[in-house]
Amino acid sequence: MAVRSGIYIVPTHRWYIERTVWLIAGIVLLVATPLAALVDPLFVLLVTATGLASIGVSLTGFCLVGNLLARLGFTPMLGEPVAAGGFYFMQTDRWYLERRIYMAVGINISIASTLSLVHSPWWLAFTGFVGGAMVWFAATGFCIMANGLYWLGAEPRLVPERGPAAHAAPSSRQVPV
Repeated sequence: MAVRSGIYIVPTHRWYIERTVWLIAGIVLLVATPLAALVDPLFVLLVTATGLASIGVSLTGFCLVGNLLARLGFTPMLGEPVAAGGFYFMQTDRWYLERRIYMAVGINISIASTLSLVHSPWWLAFTGFVGGAMVWFAATGFCIMANGLYWLGAEPRLVPERGPAAHAAPSSRQVPV
């Protein structure tokens, strides 16, 4: 991976499956985190389930929420178009930037939610931050972690200028710093 500069922003011209999944997951975290902090610590299991689902998506490409969204008419940018009666799968042919985000977010919130139960409820501050970051990412296309991975050389599959980069050479929109 080559170190690079610039700012990576995912496409926000429409609500595609993956962007909507990030929004829904962020909302789940933003709701479950205060419920776990203020009502019952076991609400953190919603955060853990979200984290484990994110890890599962990064490893297998299968996303339950993504499939529900496909049934509602959303189209993918990180997967093949869903045929009638078929299932949505995110591409898993290589570890592109967006797939690494699913894995990293899943691991981070799973560990933080477990630590909030066994060590300190202050770990919920981290899961709340991640939830806010996911909503921000879905709304604006900007993600701190995505840019960190981008600067370290991870190749994005979402190419803002041309749509999905499934069959195109990897590149992305850069904004000079």
